[in-house]
Amino acid sequence: MLALIAGTGTLPDELASQLSERPLICSLEGLEPENLKPDLVFPLEHLGSFIAELKSRGVTEICMAGAIDRPAVDPSRIDAQTLPLVPIIQKAMMSGDDGALRAAISVFESVGLDVRSAHEIAPDIFPPSGCLTQIEPSKRDLEDADRAAAIVRAMGAADVGQACAVLNGQALAIESVFGTAWMLKSLSQRPDAGGGVLYKGPKPNQDMRVDIPTIGPETIPDVVAAGLAGIVIEKGSVIVLDRKRVISECDRMGIFLLVREHAA
Repeated sequence: MLALIAGTGTLPDELASQLSERPLICSLEGLEPENLKPDLVFPLEHLGSFIAELKSRGVTEICMAGAIDRPAVDPSRIDAQTLPLVPIIQKAMMSGDDGALRAAISVFESVGLDVRSAHEIAPDIFPPSGCLTQIEPSKRDLEDADRAAAIVRAMGAADVGQACAVLNGQALAIESVFGTAWMLKSLSQRPDAGGGVLYKGPKPNQDMRVDIPTIGPETIPDVVAAGLAGIVIEKGSVIVLDRKRVISECDRMGIFLLVREHAA
């Protein structure tokens, strides 16, 4: 039996809709998903009890999808079954994104639960390769995408971000802890004539079971407001939420969306 641990946003609902059988929907307290009613809601302080409940219901595998902020932990709420996990929780709260996610995986795997990725349980979650829009990228755009991919690889090695904006080989902005939308908004008053690409892809050695880069309809107006010519994502590594709407919005607003084959 599969349990979907759903974070915020629309990814959990889109993922669940692609499954032939409804999974057990679970979410952290205060971080419930959009358009999807959880069967179980648990505080982080009851993680041990939550895992015991999953086992009692016959759950053998889990998938984590959606955004999850790091909640504040109230020591007075920690129950007896969670006490043994406190050192792991503390380490996760003090780690970077990759370290925190690895810690989360280790907790579930240590009790015999198989952690599955979104694309394992729903292979069509990734878009096909190629240009998905009416407007196509220029040669300069493709060169900027190559440069951006190299920048993201370098940033990813330091566990910094999964996106950047590049024009003429120069980084205009890089993603930080505040995310892609904030990065794009920082370009809304750029002093030049515009142009360049938004690139998004995974970090080197990123665990795609729990942290898949994502764009959605809300990304498109932010890209336009940033003065960029289009979006480039890595094939088989970036989810496009509400894909038809994203493509339609790109066409309407005059930007391209390219799903790029991995460079050799």
